[in-house]
Amino acid sequence: MTSISGYPARPSVRVGAVLRLHIATSAPRFHVDFYRWGTTPHHAGHVEWPGCAVEPGTFDADWRWPAYEFLVPPEWRSGVYIAALSTEPASDTPPMDSREARILFVVTPSAPSGRKVLFKIPTFTYHAYNTAGGGSLYSAAQVTTLRPGGGVGGPVKGLPDPYDPASPRQTFAHWDAPFIAWMEENGIESDYCTDLDLHEGQYLHDEYRLLVSAGHDEYWSSEARRNVTAFRDSGGNIANFGANTCWWRVRVTPEGAGLHCDKFPPGATAATDPDSSYGCPDHWWESEPENSLLGVSYRNGGGHWNGPRTPLGFTVTDADHWLFSGTGLRTGDVIGRDDALVGYECDGAAYELDALGRPQPTGQDGTPKDFEILGIAPLPSDWNFAAREAMDSPRAATLGLYSANGTVFTAATTDWARLLATDPDVAAITRNVFARLS
Repeated sequence: MTSISGYPARPSVRVGAVLRLHIATSAPRFHVDFYRWGTTPHHAGHVEWPGCAVEPGTFDADWRWPAYEFLVPPEWRSGVYIAALSTEPASDTPPMDSREARILFVVTPSAPSGRKVLFKIPTFTYHAYNTAGGGSLYSAAQVTTLRPGGGVGGPVKGLPDPYDPASPRQTFAHWDAPFIAWMEENGIESDYCTDLDLHEGQYLHDEYRLLVSAGHDEYWSSEARRNVTAFRDSGGNIANFGANTCWWRVRVTPEGAGLHCDKFPPGATAATDPDSSYGCPDHWWESEPENSLLGVSYRNGGGHWNGPRTPLGFTVTDADHWLFSGTGLRTGDVIGRDDALVGYECDGAAYELDALGRPQPTGQDGTPKDFEILGIAPLPSDWNFAAREAMDSPRAATLGLYSANGTVFTAATTDWARLLATDPDVAAITRNVFARLS
């Protein structure tokens, strides 16, 4: 049986620059078809190269597969691209999501484009869950990004999603792809970057008004967080249509090809000591709670990872807010309950009820005092909670926003993108965020 797989030398490339792909195959020649993701996959280019068979490597070291170079055409638009690898010419558009023979990379602008929205692709999180080579950041402290996987093209740790079994969680196809498709269907123009780009301090100075993330953007470096915080402080807006965001801190190797995260004490793993990651130095909340940037934290929310969950939606707390303009929603209405909008993981702010029974942030967890809780979903006891000790605040997902020069919005659930195409309230709120913040 002929095999083929590959990975990029780095997860992003500028328009007009050289893309370097590393590919191994048992075939004497192979084909690469490039597709840009949008409302549908758009065929952008084709190339053929001679093949070379090389053995796979391990999860923690560069696989050192043969390199092939491709000059990105100047007419390519910024976006997420999939390289579909095959040993025969493709007659039809192949499936974009696959556990082999696919390479994801992001094309970034060569110069400021004038667009106001920048979409962040969470390649750090993709690689944290990538198990190519026999390991991930859930079994070891360090992984290489120079191996297949990282959004597509590799095996992934995690349980299947009963609400969307077509693709694994922690892959591009699961949350980011449908969100981007919805953006383009609705005429929202965006440039694209990766978290490595933000780690290196690129693009946030290029006159963007809104930085967007969706789905599951769990692993952040200190440098990326510092640069995003500076973007907010200079008046840039942030829209986080996801959850469990900025939960783990990673250190990036100097060349950007490896990720390190101290999640477990020496000798311990998730398999040998499931509770050992609690009290770990690379939890953001222990040194610099992510609430201070995002307004919320997974520590005050939770997760339901296995099988169907009790359907939960957000109860609207202030229907007169601009966030709900044009929806027809009233205070007390619930958004997305029938389709289990809240989950599989969600974030919250510590809160208490005021004299009128409305949730108000306490600020004890680092959440800015002016954070407005505009939707709330108390969590059942059968969810998984990150905090092992008793909390003063009830566990709940809290949708909302605050301003600190720039405005920061959070949808507080990973599954926001799943309902965009089917729930008119979710779609209307999303349009309002883009209209107001971009």
